[in-house]
Amino acid sequence: MHIPDGFLSPAVWATLDVAALPAVGWTARRAQRETEERSIPLMGVMGAFVFAAQMINFPVGLGTSGHLVGGALLAIALGPGAASIVMTAILVIQAFVFQDGGIMALGANVFNMAIFGVLAGYFPYRLLARNSPALAVFLAGAVSLLTSALLALTELYLSGIRMPTRVLWISLTLFLASAVIEGAITVVAVRSIGRLNPLWIRDPRTSDSRAWFVLAAAAVILVVFGVLIASAAPDGIEHLAAQLGLAQQTNVHAPLADYNLPGTSGPWARRAGAGLAGMLLIFAACALTGRLFARQRSA
Repeated sequence: MHIPDGFLSPAVWATLDVAALPAVGWTARRAQRETEERSIPLMGVMGAFVFAAQMINFPVGLGTSGHLVGGALLAIALGPGAASIVMTAILVIQAFVFQDGGIMALGANVFNMAIFGVLAGYFPYRLLARNSPALAVFLAGAVSLLTSALLALTELYLSGIRMPTRVLWISLTLFLASAVIEGAITVVAVRSIGRLNPLWIRDPRTSDSRAWFVLAAAAVILVVFGVLIASAAPDGIEHLAAQLGLAQQTNVHAPLADYNLPGTSGPWARRAGAGLAGMLLIFAACALTGRLFARQRSA
């Protein structure tokens, strides 16, 4: 789902880079209203969990894989403002540390996943959660991913990339399959969170240290053992790029590029080690941001 550099035209990625700054500022102001001191660890734990889940690709079909994006899950657990900030932190660290998503295309990825992806997931949940909670969560996950995917396709079109009709329909079908899986995973994740603390989803401030510990442990397990079964097939954007002959540009060497930790032996150790390092970075970034918001709110 992350757009690499070299796929979008300079006019498109530059416009979105500039527009992303006030958009993130707006979500930060909303997050400031949502964040209290006791909910700060939850931002870090949820950020680490979603990062870990994004590392585990699952097969979708036609030699393509997908992974949880997590925008709807974050919005349901944290609220839309805090969710957008956490997703933005994930995308920034993925781009600069792991070379996952382009530096120049960062504004586009923030818009697709951290702004519109989060909001598109939050609205169905907010509208339907009282009467049909399971359906609301499923639609939140599915609509969130589809929105991000359609925005990415639109940005490629605006960049002058013309897709044959057959390729476009195949891509839409694969994205739809990924959306269904995203919705199902989101339902399972929200139900699991509800079992840890029934009041958590209604009010993130009620989450406790036991729930944080269990969620953090689940994220570690995902990274350490999930990489053993993760699909090596390209995701939807990578598959589409291969069909269209697009080439990724690499202008910055990331320290943990391709999720490989230097100094470790074996592909499993390199990937698992990089994943654990990323989880710590994202937890720290999200927790520090949450603390800043809480202090500004109480000032």
